[in-house]
Amino acid sequence: MKPRSKPAIEVQEEYLGAFAEVLSRVQQALKGSQPDVFPVRMYVAGGAALHFHTGTRVTEDVDAVFSKRVLFKDDIEVSYRDPDGRARLLYLDRNYNDTLGLLHEDAHADARPIDIPGIDKKLIDVRVLAPIDLAVAKLSRFADQDREDILLLAREGLIDSASLRKRAEEALAGYVGDLNSVRNSIDIACRLIESAQPPGRR
Repeated sequence: MKPRSKPAIEVQEEYLGAFAEVLSRVQQALKGSQPDVFPVRMYVAGGAALHFHTGTRVTEDVDAVFSKRVLFKDDIEVSYRDPDGRARLLYLDRNYNDTLGLLHEDAHADARPIDIPGIDKKLIDVRVLAPIDLAVAKLSRFADQDREDILLLAREGLIDSASLRKRAEEALAGYVGDLNSVRNSIDIACRLIESAQPPGRR
């Protein structure tokens, strides 16, 4: 079993509190289920995962999928204030799914478990996508924000161009359709990473 890790030191305290409250409401929604369904694994992607890895770019939505099919009666959203006192919102994106973008078949198995204050690990096993899979997932859309996020992961020393290319090309083997645009995105992303890193870390 992989060791659990605490959120990165740089994680914004106010954001972590709001994230914990979102998960607390998820946990409450799961209570009453048959005991044999637990723990339910929650795989966190997108900006929330990026924040846990780097401590930057706080987003409003939590992109996540679950190991079980989950029914939520109500939307789950939490209001909080950031370190500057500005009102912020954090919500669970109920429309998110990871089947329409690029993702390696081992992404969930390689996701990193983290401890969230107040969350019972016997009920919810919270995991964030590994940095390499977070970067791969951004290659499908590959908008300006996705490029910036990939560069951030590279500058933090969390990914390199060779590993990204290998992981992305392995992921492509499981997809159908016109893959040329994604292959082009892989090439561009690798060049961006190489431009952002010293030669010894490429």
